[in-house]
Amino acid sequence: MKNFILRIAALLVVLLSFTSCELVGDIFQAGIGVGIFLVILVVAIVIWIISKFRK
Repeated sequence: MKNFILRIAALLVVLLSFTSCELVGDIFQAGIGVGIFLVILVVAIVIWIISKFRK
C-alpha cells in the first residue's frame, strides 16, 4: 500500500510539472505575439513620422 501511494504521488508531481512547463510556454508564445505587434507598431509610427517631415 505504501508503494502504491508513493507511485501515485510521483505521478502527480510529474503531471503537475508538465502542466507548468506548458503554461510557461504559452506565456512566452503570447509574449512573442505582443512583441511582434509592438515592433510593427513602432515601424509604422516611424514611417508615418518620416512621411510627415517630407511634406
